[in-house]
Amino acid sequence: MRKPFQFKEFVIHQDKTAMKVGTDAVLLGAWCSLEKFPNTILDIGAGTGIIALMLAQRSDAFTIDAIEVDENAYEQSVENFELSDWSDRLFCYHSSFEEFTREMEDEEEKYDLIISNPPFYTDAFETENEARNKARFTSSLTFENLILGVSKILSKTGEFSVIIPFKEEENFIKIAQQNNLFPIRICHVKGTATSEIKRSLLCFAFGKKEIQAAVLVIEKERHQYTEAYINLTKDFYLKM
Repeated sequence: MRKPFQFKEFVIHQDKTAMKVGTDAVLLGAWCSLEKFPNTILDIGAGTGIIALMLAQRSDAFTIDAIEVDENAYEQSVENFELSDWSDRLFCYHSSFEEFTREMEDEEEKYDLIISNPPFYTDAFETENEARNKARFTSSLTFENLILGVSKILSKTGEFSVIIPFKEEENFIKIAQQNNLFPIRICHVKGTATSEIKRSLLCFAFGKKEIQAAVLVIEKERHQYTEAYINLTKDFYLKM
């Protein structure tokens, strides 16, 4: 049985879900901007609920909703939310994103911030584990469906933040622009200074603006973290 993952202000139980706590989720939860003080936040594909919990710790947002299609992961998120200090602000829906969007798009209330660590391996690499496939493969939620749905339920002044493989960045931005969402912040993530770019942290908004670009290097050498990575994650990891 997988041990719970202890963060500074909350704990993540991960025994029921296929996708465990990973660097991508922590990066996104720590990096996404809260400068506009969002009042309503949506996390698409909650998994263990880690990103929603990070945003609850970082913000005073009145509503932090999460969606999770896999039943075990949904139950895990609910459990982790209920055990936290912010259970009154966190709510998880057991639903596909398409179903959720259909119900929400006619509502007047839109989300100020939408965030997602989406599935991103193509079908060729699918495994025998259906839950892991659902969590990690684009067949369960394509980039097109993700972005289209976001464009319908994001407020006019809202922001959409996501983490994807760097090789998918160009295509993802193109699809976003077709839905009137334009990148305003881009951060390229590298394991070390000399390694290739591995991930892209992207933030989108309606309407073109100047892009803030940055590069984040995680390690100087094995288990020797850079100052930038420590500063980004120190409010969460126990040993930072």
